Amino acid sequence: MTEHWLPLSMAAVLLAGVLSGYPVALVMMGTAVLFWAVAGLPDGFLTLLVSRVYANVLSNWLLVCIPMFIFMGLVLERSRIAERSLVTAQRLLARVPGGLALAVLAIGGLMAAISGIIGASVVLLALLALPEMQRARYADDLSAGMVAASGTLAILIPPSIMLIVLADQLRVPIGSLFAGAFGPAGVLVGLYALYVILRARLNPADAPPVAATDPADRSLIRALILDLAPLLLLIAGVLGSIIAGIATPTEASGLGALGALLIAFWRGGLTPTAAWEACRGTARTSGMVILVMIGATLFAAVFHAVGGKTMIEQALAVLPGGAWGILAAVMLSVFLLGFVLDWLEIVLILMPIFGPVLAGLDFGNGLAGTDLMIWIGILVAVNLQTSFLTPPFGFALFYLRGAAGDRLSNLTIYRGVAPLIGLQVLTLLILMAIPQLAVR
Repeated sequence: MTEHWLPLSMAAVLLAGVLSGYPVALVMMGTAVLFWAVAGLPDGFLTLLVSRVYANVLSNWLLVCIPMFIFMGLVLERSRIAERSLVTAQRLLARVPGGLALAVLAIGGLMAAISGIIGASVVLLALLALPEMQRARYADDLSAGMVAASGTLAILIPPSIMLIVLADQLRVPIGSLFAGAFGPAGVLVGLYALYVILRARLNPADAPPVAATDPADRSLIRALILDLAPLLLLIAGVLGSIIAGIATPTEASGLGALGALLIAFWRGGLTPTAAWEACRGTARTSGMVILVMIGATLFAAVFHAVGGKTMIEQALAVLPGGAWGILAAVMLSVFLLGFVLDWLEIVLILMPIFGPVLAGLDFGNGLAGTDLMIWIGILVAVNLQTSFLTPPFGFALFYLRGAAGDRLSNLTIYRGVAPLIGLQVLTLLILMAIPQLAVR
């Protein structure tokens, strides 16, 4: 144990810095520099760090798609296109049991495919859908659970920013990872919808019907054409071009950003204020992501240099259960770190360490090489989505509580997400048992 005091101390300092509330990117950078000095690493190692940051982050062409996808989502959000889509979905599903909650789920999935940012999706749904659900006398716990869970779909449904970073860290084609996410996302959305429908039928007071709209109503048809159809075409074009290999993620993200601008302009929502807010939000979020990636690159390099990689490999080698025991330990680590770290830090810290170890394992399911890493990447994504909802530190719960104000209590939110967390765990187990959901 004494030979591992440096990597253990490095991990402890990182955790203490994160819990202190100091910016995570600066904590990782400072920890890396501190232990470079403590370990007595040569001065030339600093040059190596600069080269690694440039090669892995600053000159990484794939990462250009991150600000483009963020901008696409923010333009559609600030121009109120997403708000109109929610209203249209509510009218369309009014006749279905629990239709209002299903509309929230549908728009949550749509917002996930537009922005890929959990915070934006949860806050938007809370501001737009929660008042409507309360006016319709929906049970508060059902409303809270559906808003929080639907918002977290942004972590799993392409073009999720997390999937882009995961693809980069695991060295797998981003189009393949996007394609692999649709199966588990479909299972999860289906389980959510089934939960809403069953609850509405078993206890109609929890999800009372709202005024139905005639599907042949010309105003509804017009709203479908103007509000939902352009977004669906934009998403299909962007994701389809990536998955089919017609365009690279960077090229498709640029087309997506242009398409969002054209839709917002066509619908009259591209005001100077909306455009400025979208640009400012994109710069802020993209800057945060890149800064964290730089910090994580520095931390991982020093952690490996002081023996961290060897320590992790030795610890995993003695775990019972073979390959599945190691996978369980990794999944548990990801889940527990989700209580204190954002997904970005978890992916950037753990995947460079655990990824090479998992890549060499045989799970007896016929997966190897790229297919194996895609399956593992989707498992991590579903796991992280679960951690976003887990009380008391789930980030989605904080977003919802802040946006809802006095409308919801913490206990109501916790009670609302509990059954949905169970459905997410069930999805994770299904994916482990049926890897073909993610790899075809």
